[in-house]
Amino acid sequence: MVTGQQEPVADGRHAPSGGPVLVADRLHKVVGDGALAVTAVDEVSLQVERGELIAIVGPSGSGKSTLLAMLGALSTPTDGTVRIDGVDLGDLDERGRSELRARRLGFVFQRPALVPFLTVSENVVLAGQIAGGSKSKANERADQLLTALGLEDRSGHRPVALSGGELQRVALARALLNDPVIVLADEPTANLDAQRGRAVVALLAEHTRGQGRAGVLVTHDESVAAVADRTLRLIDGRLADA
Repeated sequence: MVTGQQEPVADGRHAPSGGPVLVADRLHKVVGDGALAVTAVDEVSLQVERGELIAIVGPSGSGKSTLLAMLGALSTPTDGTVRIDGVDLGDLDERGRSELRARRLGFVFQRPALVPFLTVSENVVLAGQIAGGSKSKANERADQLLTALGLEDRSGHRPVALSGGELQRVALARALLNDPVIVLADEPTANLDAQRGRAVVALLAEHTRGQGRAGVLVTHDESVAAVADRTLRLIDGRLADA
């Protein structure tokens, strides 16, 4: 149990704690029922410190995405606990979890889910509007992120006009817009060439290592994992130091 932490309010907003950004204790996830039940994640415990970027690697089907979903308050563990910046996710109702995801977490999905009728810039700014922030500040931040990711000339386009790699970079910009305390990225360099992949990882690392933030990166690419401060391997749902 992490001590010296402040209690969350009902909507998931809180003062940052001075401890680790993320603490997961004995996470267990069973998928399916009865004879079809499968253990996807088995007794996983991990801690991510402020300023730390960790990579989780493992073969397809090892439970990486399932674990990341639990760490990001997108899936409820069968057993075990997750604390984000001192907040026990199990103490929050669905509204509180949604508020925490919007204000404190950045999530990069393996398959970017952009709103098809909005432009690239509008998709990124939408994250700020959902979190209740200033639209002018969100627009300014979106411009900065899109430029850093080489997408400034695509800001007025809709998602259908973008390549898979460009969509992935837009998803990263959206994840970083609200300056989250932790970014959870599921294969963020998928569909990117080597140069663009390095730019994405560099931006993620820069965000993580500044002002007490953290990051968790899931990847199958050992060269991407090498950028992290620490690498963990997930095999058949169990986690071990690489």
